[in-house]
Amino acid sequence: MIKGSNVTLAALSDNVGSVIVGLGWGSPTGEGDADVSVLLLNADGKVRSDGDFYFYNNPVAADGSVQLLGKTPTADGNEDRISFDLTVVPDDVDRMVVAASRYEGARFGELEHVRLSLADGAGENLLRFVIEDADSVSAVIFGELYRRGEEWKFRAVGQGYDTGLVGLATDFGVDIEDDAAAVEAQDDSADDERTDAAAAAADEPVPQGTLRAVPSPRRPGDEGGPRKAATRPRTAKKKVTLPKEAGRTLAENESWKAARLFPVSALKSDRDREMRATSVLLAVMAQVPEFGRRLTAAFGAPAGRMETFTEVSLPHGDTPRRPDGVIRVERAGKLWTALVETKTNGNALKSDQVQAYMDIAARRGYEAVITLSNDVALEGSPLVDVKIDGRRKHKVALRHLSWAEVAHQAQMLIRHEGVGNGAHAWLLQELLHYLQHENSGCHGFQNMGRAWVPVRNGIDDETLCQGDPRALEVVESWERLIRQVCLGLGGELGQKVLPVQRVKRGTDPGELRSRLADQLCLDGKLQAELRIEGTPGILAVGADLRTGRLRTSIEVPAPEQGYPLSWAKRLVRRLAEAPADLHIETLVEGESAGPRGTLERLRPEPADMLPRDGARITGFRLSLLKGMGSSRGNAESGFIRSVDHAVLRFYTTVVAHVDRVTPRRTPAKEGAAATG
Repeated sequence: MIKGSNVTLAALSDNVGSVIVGLGWGSPTGEGDADVSVLLLNADGKVRSDGDFYFYNNPVAADGSVQLLGKTPTADGNEDRISFDLTVVPDDVDRMVVAASRYEGARFGELEHVRLSLADGAGENLLRFVIEDADSVSAVIFGELYRRGEEWKFRAVGQGYDTGLVGLATDFGVDIEDDAAAVEAQDDSADDERTDAAAAAADEPVPQGTLRAVPSPRRPGDEGGPRKAATRPRTAKKKVTLPKEAGRTLAENESWKAARLFPVSALKSDRDREMRATSVLLAVMAQVPEFGRRLTAAFGAPAGRMETFTEVSLPHGDTPRRPDGVIRVERAGKLWTALVETKTNGNALKSDQVQAYMDIAARRGYEAVITLSNDVALEGSPLVDVKIDGRRKHKVALRHLSWAEVAHQAQMLIRHEGVGNGAHAWLLQELLHYLQHENSGCHGFQNMGRAWVPVRNGIDDETLCQGDPRALEVVESWERLIRQVCLGLGGELGQKVLPVQRVKRGTDPGELRSRLADQLCLDGKLQAELRIEGTPGILAVGADLRTGRLRTSIEVPAPEQGYPLSWAKRLVRRLAEAPADLHIETLVEGESAGPRGTLERLRPEPADMLPRDGARITGFRLSLLKGMGSSRGNAESGFIRSVDHAVLRFYTTVVAHVDRVTPRRTPAKEGAAATG
């Protein structure tokens, strides 16, 4: 689409009762980002109330008409996705504006490939709108969904704002409150009051451990005591509160094991693991609405009453089929149904099984088939090949979840974001314990594949040639591993961790992987970059298959003020707990290399980090090297585990400390100024 054009959604697809809008962009540095927002407007072009403003502090509409789904990594950056259920949008809403804003003085002109896409309920992309002229503005209206009679249409807008999120929202009638200090104090006080009140009502002491930090703010419609008057929207993001340490155990000794809701000791076979894992997951999804909604919203499911089933028999030719599970969501008398096919313990999905479920779903009018396994799906590289009958009017979406993503979402809710009550938190904790148990078979991506050993041998004896399909298989496995590392680290930190891919706009993912495979054949190296929210730079991970060593590194920009010697001394002080073999390289302007050395050598003499010729220092590169596992699997000596440990160790011992010393953009928009 071009700026100013419009289209009727029904003319593009028969399945537009719900749609997914994606806002995407890339960044030359890998650090640029923006926040999405949605405003529901009446016929006068204003919000009906402040509650019609949906953004990071108000991401979900109570009626399910709007839900901000969060970020998904793409080949050239990342994409924020928003779910719209057009069948339940109130009649007095005339149009819905989709926008994004930057913060801390950043502008959209610093981003690349700023675009919008819209997909129907089956996940099929219907339109795309690229914004070419968003230069000096800090907020942009990408487009709007609006009514014409009984139909919904989309208009490509591309209008910029110099005043950021606050200015944009105010322009549509939203009354913004941005006293960040008052917000934080009020939120902390409210959380304590809710916890203490709940304990008092139950005549119990305030519980210790993780549950104290779990309850989330009460939403409209919740039952409970007296409520405070509604406050105005606040664009200052709330701080994440990490759960407290668990209370002292009452066990007599360490041999006593706590009773678990989902035991794993009786699991004897892969079939047992699949049946137990499916039943456990689907049961918790149905009982914890926040969790069930988190896993299904991105697949086009509405917000409504969810029921889940296992071992359902469905007719299919002469032999009935039994999918591992069924998810049904009801809202306003309408049903959304997905069939679930589960694999555990590294077992691969079978194309014939998934094909049968796709055929059954199409015949019965179901909306989706969800596959769930240890594997991680890649963009443009489906895990199973299925044929879609183009003659069928009803389209079925094929979606995939990895067990690592399920565990990540559970971690984010119970450790960082909060859920509705303590019982929900306990259920999620039990689920997470089950998924992480070695006997459950739900451990995520664990095997680099059959090509791993031949490729390493070919690199060692220099017989691996460009175009070898085994090299491409290893590159795909490496990409899956990095995506899983991002999920694991993000769940531990409660922050967004996304893989960075510096590619040109429109690059085909398969073509990119082919180039990386050819490069692997030449230099024997696998490279990746991770962007961690709130860190001063990009965390780089490299595996040198020739030397058998892993390198993790980060480039920290030099402060804008002060003296170079002060920078060096302060950096060394902040790295007091870092490994002695941490390698520090001073980055200088021009092509010449700066001083370098280990932290152990530089601790007594930080001045050795300064260039002798007085060259201007632009930053410091911090690196750690370690041996990598030799086996392809997740054994103690395995490559996958060694990468996981290397990234976590580098973050906790190095990155987490330099994050607090080097000036950078304010993380997480903690104050009012960060929203401009």
